[in-house]
Amino acid sequence: MTANTPGRSAVAAAAESAAFSVHWMSAIEMARLIREKKLSAREALAGCLKQIERVNPRVNAIVTLAVEMATEAAARADEMQARGATPGRLHGLPAAHKDLALTRGIRTTFGSPLYRDYIPTENDLVVDRLQAAGAITLGKTNTPEFGAGSQTFNTVFGATRNPWDLNKTCGGSSGGAAVALACGMVPVADGSDMGGSLRNPAAFCNVAGFRPSIGRVPDPKAAFAWSTLSTAGCLGRSVADLAFVLSAIAGPDPCAPLSQSEPAADFARPLDRSFRGVRVAWFKDLGGVPFDARVRTVVDGHRATFESLGCIVEEAEPDFPEAETCFRVLRAWNSATAYGALLREHPEAFKDTLRGEIEEGLRLTGTDVARAEVAHGQLWRGFQAFLREYEYFVLPTTQVPPFDVTTPYPAEIAGVKFTSYIDWMKSCWYISATGNPAASVPGGFTAAGLPVGVQIVGRNREDFAVLQLAHAFEQATGFGTRRPPMA
Repeated sequence: MTANTPGRSAVAAAAESAAFSVHWMSAIEMARLIREKKLSAREALAGCLKQIERVNPRVNAIVTLAVEMATEAAARADEMQARGATPGRLHGLPAAHKDLALTRGIRTTFGSPLYRDYIPTENDLVVDRLQAAGAITLGKTNTPEFGAGSQTFNTVFGATRNPWDLNKTCGGSSGGAAVALACGMVPVADGSDMGGSLRNPAAFCNVAGFRPSIGRVPDPKAAFAWSTLSTAGCLGRSVADLAFVLSAIAGPDPCAPLSQSEPAADFARPLDRSFRGVRVAWFKDLGGVPFDARVRTVVDGHRATFESLGCIVEEAEPDFPEAETCFRVLRAWNSATAYGALLREHPEAFKDTLRGEIEEGLRLTGTDVARAEVAHGQLWRGFQAFLREYEYFVLPTTQVPPFDVTTPYPAEIAGVKFTSYIDWMKSCWYISATGNPAASVPGGFTAAGLPVGVQIVGRNREDFAVLQLAHAFEQATGFGTRRPPMA
């Protein structure tokens, strides 16, 4: 902020007032105040760093801090604006990146002891785009080993705890990102999602998470360039904030063959719309998938919420048997391709669940993969046909509420025992297998005060429409405005 800014005393007063709550500002509001020179990038950063210092030791969400780099970047941002430069969409906003994303000059461990001291020389695309939009990289958020699993813990940094109950898990694999947002440590946090990694921690931490359509946030470095399982994205303390960040990181890339052609600015449009007469399919049991009664109670109570928005809600769901075949096989194949060589060299460095998945992938034959791809195509066609009749499909984000932080994964739900560490997250990875856009939005709390998420799935590539219904639901319920008392 410059000394000759008109109305300096009023601006200073506003900034001083904001300093007490700057870390709880929405990304949209913080960006507006910085753009209007009522808040500086340095003040925004200082507010977030103060909250990190106060809260992070209790939750372990941000595992690497780049204070010096962030401070220098914030100073440059303020100086550029003082010289009259046109600020980017996210100008001055502190941002944290998932510890799976490459960050130039900042430690990136992937949650693995093999990369404990690895410092990349380049950024991943999502980091480049956030920085190009003016965001200030503040640090890295915790993730499970190589992002495998929906429980955030690893041998490098330990576990990230749920701010609503420090004895519970925050979910994963973008768990550190969800907790950082929920605790007011940053207004911007990116993540990624294969089996639910943007949606599951959002549900467990009472923030919004969104798995975009494949190619909406492209990855030009992906080994499997044509794969539709994993995607980058972001979370937000609100759907509006999430869409605001997407307006900076979405958009095509010539080196990513599945990238979507629509411009990122599409996500900057107003989210409000009418849902009168819109047909919504309400889940049954996904063909026998078990759900904890505490989750069903909260989510089933919202059928009336969607009806109050004008939706025509009918109990109906597509078939998912092909998801069982294709997702498990293609996930194992992906893990084997990515980490098979490392496992041979360092078998002791991998957790048992990931090691088993890699070994399963190494045993696959070409016929196994071909059958999985055929099943994947059948699932996709069936799901798209189902959504020609309904505009949305609504179901729980997770099958259970947050569980004990020392439990690697639930071994059973409602008396149904599991054999795999991903069995308890079918409500997310069944949707991942379809490739359709899906949002998790805060849906309320169990009797014990643990967050529950509602998952809204939309038609192929209709990402903005998903965010519109998620926004309407959020506005109608207000659960997303609640903050963890410890934060």
